[in-house]
Amino acid sequence: MAIDGVSGRTSFLGSNILNIRSQLDTLTQQLATGRVGTTYSSQGFNRGLGVAFRSQLDSIDAFKNTATTLSTRIQVTNLSLQRLASIQTNVKAAAVSATTNLDNNGQTPAQKTANLQLIDLVELLNVRAGDRYLFSGRATDTPPVASVDSLLNGTGTQAGLKQIINERKLADVGSGTGRLTITAPTLTSVSVAEETPATVYGLKLAAINTTLTGSTVTGPAGAPPAVSIDLGTTNPNNGEKVKFTFNLPDGTSESIELTASTTVPLPLNSFAIGATSDVTAANLNAALTTAVGKLANGALVAASAVKAGDEFFNATPPVRVDGPPFATATAQIAGTSANTVTWYTGETGTDPARGTAIGRVDQSITVQYGARANEQAFRSELQSVAVFAAVTSGVTDPNASAQLNALNQRIAQNLADQPGTQSIEDVQADFTGALATIQSVSQRQTQSKAIAQSFLDEIEGVSKEEVSVKVLALQTSLQASYQTTASLFQLSLVKFL
Repeated sequence: MAIDGVSGRTSFLGSNILNIRSQLDTLTQQLATGRVGTTYSSQGFNRGLGVAFRSQLDSIDAFKNTATTLSTRIQVTNLSLQRLASIQTNVKAAAVSATTNLDNNGQTPAQKTANLQLIDLVELLNVRAGDRYLFSGRATDTPPVASVDSLLNGTGTQAGLKQIINERKLADVGSGTGRLTITAPTLTSVSVAEETPATVYGLKLAAINTTLTGSTVTGPAGAPPAVSIDLGTTNPNNGEKVKFTFNLPDGTSESIELTASTTVPLPLNSFAIGATSDVTAANLNAALTTAVGKLANGALVAASAVKAGDEFFNATPPVRVDGPPFATATAQIAGTSANTVTWYTGETGTDPARGTAIGRVDQSITVQYGARANEQAFRSELQSVAVFAAVTSGVTDPNASAQLNALNQRIAQNLADQPGTQSIEDVQADFTGALATIQSVSQRQTQSKAIAQSFLDEIEGVSKEEVSVKVLALQTSLQASYQTTASLFQLSLVKFL
């Protein structure tokens, strides 16, 4: 009979020890990592589900990173919008309560406030989040608005807003009567006609109405249009009136109402009733000439500035007076990049501004958060504040108060929300909705991630308590194997016998 040697038994025990050691290493790693293993094969039959859940978690993390970036950009934009709304309110309030006291530069305290607010406004429209300009549409690496200095004063050969306003003022006021001609066709009549040849500038005749006894009115009619009033042979009665209505360049209208009077001294906005109707007509002619001059050098100057601002900010390309000379110009000409500042330098397009920046925050959900500084709400505010800041009046000009009162009224009106037009609040609502969508999706993704992670933990994870028990059992078995092996190595024939 053959007798196995000790070496065969110890070899078997050695293999067993190595096996136990390998299991112990695996369990120790599981205990340290909380995972069943480092390879998909270690996950058994559920490894396919594990891959799917892992992919879902990675996707959620990627969307969450995108959501974080988008939330930051939208929050920065919202802060800018809040400040833009505040600036609009502040300048509007300043215009409503403005005085006509001028400093040495020909501006009121309210206009100096507008200058400061304009600087802030431009900086807000040029705001960035990281390296991205938020109000440039798709041109995210380009500031959307020119600097305040170049916008107002121009650069080199490029005209700025102040020059555009001054040129338009000269064209609208003309020789001082708003490009109107006042004549006396007959001894008892007065006529007001628009300039020949026809021009796009100045005051435009809208209507004439009268309660003067025995008088006859005609027009506006003709080319260019004219209106006239003939007193006939009968003098008007004391207190009877004639009213001339004019359209101004900015779309507003102003009226001159003159009252027949026998009062001495003559009241404001009146004409003296003479001994005969021809004398009365001459007095009416003189009163009307004076009143038209005041209107042309007062409210017309303000309306001209507002119109010039619209042609600078709201026309592409900007529109300028076809001059010099400007006071006799009759037509307009398109400005070029060589001779006129372009205030908006961001991306332009006919598609909605929100669609210029789109982020995907879930498999089937995107949010739009683009903006362009030339959107109506931003452009309108910038235009009004810039015009208010750009206009200057002569300190010794007797018509300065009338100009400023008319300008204050128009700026306050233009900064008020207009029905049917985009407002800052409308834009805020868009961005608030986008942010709410991101937050809602993020909350849902947090819940989905928790569920997916729970399932993944069941597939990839282990029970540390169970592993600890197995580790203790293997340690005991390993210790016993070591002791047995050691005893066998020490065994000899003498000891065996």
